Amino acid sequence: MSDKCEEKRPHVAIIGSGLVGVIFALGLLKRNIKVTLYEQSHDLNELGAGIAFTGVAQECMRQLDPRILEALRRVGNENVTAYNRYVDGYSQVTGEQREEDPTFEPLFFQLPIDGMKFWACHRAHFLNELAKLLPGNVIVFQKRLATYVDDENRPTVMLHFEDGSMAEADAVIGCDGIKSRVRQVLLGPDNPASLPSYTHRAAYRAVVPIEAAAAAIGTDKANNQCLHMGPGSHVLNYPLANYTLMNIVIFLRDWDVWPNIEKMAGSAHKTEVASAFAHWGPAVRSIIELLPEELAKWAIFDLGTHPVPFYAKGRVCMAGDAAHGSAPHHGAGAGFGVEDALALASILEEMEESTHIVQALHAFSSVRYERTQWLVRSSRETADIYEWTYHESGSDPDKCKEQIEQRTRKIWDYDVDAMVTEAKEVYRASFQFSTVNK
Repeated sequence: MSDKCEEKRPHVAIIGSGLVGVIFALGLLKRNIKVTLYEQSHDLNELGAGIAFTGVAQECMRQLDPRILEALRRVGNENVTAYNRYVDGYSQVTGEQREEDPTFEPLFFQLPIDGMKFWACHRAHFLNELAKLLPGNVIVFQKRLATYVDDENRPTVMLHFEDGSMAEADAVIGCDGIKSRVRQVLLGPDNPASLPSYTHRAAYRAVVPIEAAAAAIGTDKANNQCLHMGPGSHVLNYPLANYTLMNIVIFLRDWDVWPNIEKMAGSAHKTEVASAFAHWGPAVRSIIELLPEELAKWAIFDLGTHPVPFYAKGRVCMAGDAAHGSAPHHGAGAGFGVEDALALASILEEMEESTHIVQALHAFSSVRYERTQWLVRSSRETADIYEWTYHESGSDPDKCKEQIEQRTRKIWDYDVDAMVTEAKEVYRASFQFSTVNK
């Protein structure tokens, strides 16, 4: 690339260095676009434990930078079976099957993966691998965004940090998660969409040795993703770290008001969970027995109550959870963030002048809005399906399968190449339109 061409490429500031922020940065660097990551903490960290990526997300990683996918392969593992399994975790079945297998659960339904190749990993392990790929001068730590000023009369956007320092960039991308400060500034403090809402569900998470899990629920269930359905709650388990660990996520309804939006995680005692599942089947109770006495409790917030009306304004936009934070019940939030990263990186690569930032970011918002907002809505409804409270399916296995398969296919059967093509076409069209109407 010539020096003249490089001069026309934008300098992009990314606020937040979680998985989506770092993956996006690597995609920009691969395209010779200058980028600076601003992270409020003193080092890279990723909250939570297990995470899984579909084949669609993995293809996006490959197109952003093949090294991203290679990093996932180093720390992750694939589902052993060719399907995702949904079982009746509440069942009180007795008789020969229970005698042969004390943790037997009737199969509610299963969905073939059809080559989508889920890969699961520990969030922190993946982020650590990705960090090794970043040049040392890309991340600036201990920079908490206070506000930004996007004055059209200035050539750049000015970033103001809480420590009093400032920085500038041609474009600012908020990858700062569900509590996004970029979103608060972009939408304004009086807009209810600037803040997330409590979904009145909480997740209790733990990671346990795979040997202990296999002894409790059997090797087959421990080594594969399994979702245990039941009335008002559900439990998910899947392997991590090359089948050395099993991730456990237990979802419970919580109708109380969450006391502090700034602190979405707290601690809980094992007895709190055990009492809620006292009347469930033995497999679920065995999983709960694996939990430590003290475990993490995560309030599930999303952007569903007050949907974000748009993702870009001026030379600033949001991606990932900052734009469309969803409940985790599809297991697709991070994957959709990776899709965002590819769409946006592809548009910015197409851009010939840094003065075309506004058109580029608005093209991104237009292309990604409908699909990502659907995820926010469907994730809430999916939890209801798992817990037999969704009005169209109840506890009917066939109707539940129909609902889950229809929604899951919308996530899995996504044409990444078509997304990239559309993103570039929308950008070109918007630029041409704005040029004609100047």
